[in-house]
Amino acid sequence: MIYRPRIAIYGAGMVGNYLGGRLHEHARVRFIARPRIAATLKEHGLKISDLHGHRQYIAPDALDVQTGPEAAHDAELVLVTVKSAATMEVAHELSSVIASGVPVISFQNGVRNAAELRASLPGHTVLAGMVPFNVTQPEPGHFHQGSSGELTVERSTAIDAFLPAFAASGTALQLQDNMQAVLWAKLLINLNNPLNALSGLPLREELALRPWRRCLALLQREGLRALDAAGIYPAQLTTLPARWLPNVLSLPDALFNRMAARMLAIDPLARSSTWEDLQAGRRTEVDYINGEIVALAGSNGLRAPANARIVALIREAERSYVRWDAMTLLNELRSAR
Repeated sequence: MIYRPRIAIYGAGMVGNYLGGRLHEHARVRFIARPRIAATLKEHGLKISDLHGHRQYIAPDALDVQTGPEAAHDAELVLVTVKSAATMEVAHELSSVIASGVPVISFQNGVRNAAELRASLPGHTVLAGMVPFNVTQPEPGHFHQGSSGELTVERSTAIDAFLPAFAASGTALQLQDNMQAVLWAKLLINLNNPLNALSGLPLREELALRPWRRCLALLQREGLRALDAAGIYPAQLTTLPARWLPNVLSLPDALFNRMAARMLAIDPLARSSTWEDLQAGRRTEVDYINGEIVALAGSNGLRAPANARIVALIREAERSYVRWDAMTLLNELRSAR
């Protein structure tokens, strides 16, 4: 008999529901979600799709959907997919629920979530993970992977038994020894999240326009200066080294589009998680993305004024969403410097 591990998705939202759906046929998946999301899954079931043509539907009665932390008590592996601001709350909830030794993987935005979970979960192997692709919800209960990339996780023998289930699901785990380098590299890419939200455009359409890319290049250059000052060397996640990205982003559209086709596949449905949060009236994770660059720069005697301005603009957008013109925003960021 093929081993089907019991995996708890703690915080089943965009990423959690997508990963849980992919794993469903290869593991005993339990979705632990907020009541609103749980109700949606119980009404509509779970539909999964991706830009490569994968389609999958799981009926409501085939899903194991729970709302309380106690539902993780018998998990053999826990995937934490909550927003970064909820990490400490989740760590506290899991500490009194999951059995000793159960491994935990943080599949969250930002660079510090695994460390926070680890500090609150002694006796557990807590691993940093990275989700490189965007997930959107085109309709209730439908979660769509809109860009390419492979899941990356900190190397550990504690998850060896689960690797076949991920591989069979089409979401194979790439193992990495230096996850902090990976997380910082992903954060540099995620500096586009608030720009995409302020543009109001799909990701592919936004990145096809040079003024928006120049905004991102400005933010990334500030990030790279902060990383250099801190002695942090980001991993290479695309076909190009991380420090080449600002120059590539600044290229004229025709040249950029030729290079981008080899770097990353993005379909017309893809949007950033920050855009999704603003549309849903949720607080965004901008403090854990652009805010991390501001904090890192400050701790090394530098400033990151363009990233600080983006944080402020997203906070304003959380109260009253307004779309920005690319050149207007570029001038705004330049003036902040």
